[in-house]
Amino acid sequence: MIWENIKLAFSSMKVNKMRTLLSLLGIIIGVGAVVAILTLGNSATASISSSISAGGLEMVSIFPASGQKSSETFDEQFCETLKSSVDGIDFVLPVNTGTSKLRNGQKTTNAQISGVPSNYAALLNYEAEAGSFFSQNDNLLKRQVCVLGSDIANELFPDGNAVGQYVSIFRTQAKSYQVVGVMKSKDPLLSIMFDNFVYIPYNTFTQRFRKVSMVGSYVVRTSDDADPIKVGDSITNYLNALVGKDAYDLFSPATLAEMSKSITSTFSNFLAAIAAISLLVGGIGIMNIMLVSVSERTREIGVRKALGATNRDIMGQFITEAVALTMVGGFFGIVVGTAISVAVTNLVSWTLHISYSSYIIAVGFSMIIGLFFGWYPARKAARLDPIESLNYE
Repeated sequence: MIWENIKLAFSSMKVNKMRTLLSLLGIIIGVGAVVAILTLGNSATASISSSISAGGLEMVSIFPASGQKSSETFDEQFCETLKSSVDGIDFVLPVNTGTSKLRNGQKTTNAQISGVPSNYAALLNYEAEAGSFFSQNDNLLKRQVCVLGSDIANELFPDGNAVGQYVSIFRTQAKSYQVVGVMKSKDPLLSIMFDNFVYIPYNTFTQRFRKVSMVGSYVVRTSDDADPIKVGDSITNYLNALVGKDAYDLFSPATLAEMSKSITSTFSNFLAAIAAISLLVGGIGIMNIMLVSVSERTREIGVRKALGATNRDIMGQFITEAVALTMVGGFFGIVVGTAISVAVTNLVSWTLHISYSSYIIAVGFSMIIGLFFGWYPARKAARLDPIESLNYE
């Protein structure tokens, strides 16, 4: 019986193609919007998390407040103090940063100069476009060598041959630094943090730029088996007790990744809920079409009842037609929503992450809408008097 109702439903759709198309538009738009929003939300979350991960989720940065940078607490010995005081820390590195002008021949540019130890490369997930990061000996011997971010390298050496060349870094006077490496360009979200930087040995920076043991910031590498978020919380508690919460700022990519995931998910679900309202509008359209169909097929209903069809049979027929309509609309909505997602992710260079849960939601909602909005027309058809139906013109 169900199979017969399904065949009748699709036969009815073929007879009234334009009406069927118009009645499906609301469902297609609603389902397509829900699928596209949830899929794009997943893709955005994954892309942002991937970009943050590329910078190192196992990293925590500590920035002493300006009034604290000359204090006895935040000096070079603080690295060992922090590591011994907080569990889950692999190592702590001091970082000093300043802005300076660079020159290669007639080409000049401004850049952030960072003085870092040689093992800072592991924290950066350093990938060389050319050359390599400087060595521990370079740092110990305070050699004037540097590693260029990709933007700086492209600006000063457009021919791509930077390694082995020299750049002048200005302080009060220019000093020549040999380029030993060029970093690969980072993800666009991280480009501002890496591609416009020049890295020189920490001891070279201290001798050339600072000459005292003050440290501008610290980078903490958490242990492989530790949770970076929990380690960050432990560092926060330790520093609050040591110097007070106003004496420093702390940045954790892992915490940022979790926050971005939560915000993106909430926003996507909110937009999807709004888009789902159009499904209700589509459902009302289905109900109106079904009411028209009941009116047009009154004689058919009378004939079926005269041949022995029960009210339950008639109701089942029209509910099946309503559900079939919404399911067809749901199918095309999934196709449209997925096509939109593919187009947008390609446009903005995101990795596509299909939201299969949105497909399940779309099918479920389509079925529920068909049942809900098809019930009243089906009930009206089932309650028609067979004699009056046969006499209906």
